[in-house]
Amino acid sequence: MAQMGLISRQIKSHKYRRCEKFHKVYGNILDRQFAPTAPNQVWTGDVTYIRIKGGWCYLAIIMDLYARRIVGFALSDSPNTQLTTSALKMAYHIRLEPKGVLFHSDQGSHYTSEEYAKCVAKCNGMSHSMSRRGNCWDNAPTERFFRSFKTEWMPKNGYDNIDEAQQAVNDYIWGYYQSVRPHSFNEYLTPSEKERLYFNKNLLSTV
Repeated sequence: MAQMGLISRQIKSHKYRRCEKFHKVYGNILDRQFAPTAPNQVWTGDVTYIRIKGGWCYLAIIMDLYARRIVGFALSDSPNTQLTTSALKMAYHIRLEPKGVLFHSDQGSHYTSEEYAKCVAKCNGMSHSMSRRGNCWDNAPTERFFRSFKTEWMPKNGYDNIDEAQQAVNDYIWGYYQSVRPHSFNEYLTPSEKERLYFNKNLLSTV
């Protein structure tokens, strides 16, 4: 690797604080069925850490699995329920309050809390699915997004502060990931292009 000028970009592990309170866990309804046939059928969510000087900040996202499009996200200095509910509320608003979405996440306390359950209940007909404990492959597409952001966009040593991190996340999602970066799952279309084709096809079929 040294002779070829290659540099390893392994992502270091990060431990989240554990919560001692009782939380409700849901079954794995999604069961790794990662290819829905239309937008707003299945959303997934997860939280990752982002290094900043003096510590960490945390990014929560909501992904629509149909085209791997990010439909909601939030950044905070704490990986708590307020962070994850903010991302879900953004997605629900942006997608015009769709009915009957299956939402899938891991078993982190920020998803199993009573507050988050209430937020899900306010979304019309939304049901909650969860990965098996400690099994990241049950939410692989969302994990893949985080890896792409950290290897393609984030500097090796992170950002100076949370404001700089927020701007970088905005630039990556809105300026690159959604409309520029091709995705192999989408047959190398961007998330925006795949969704546009879907809605154009369905619009023509109703004419």
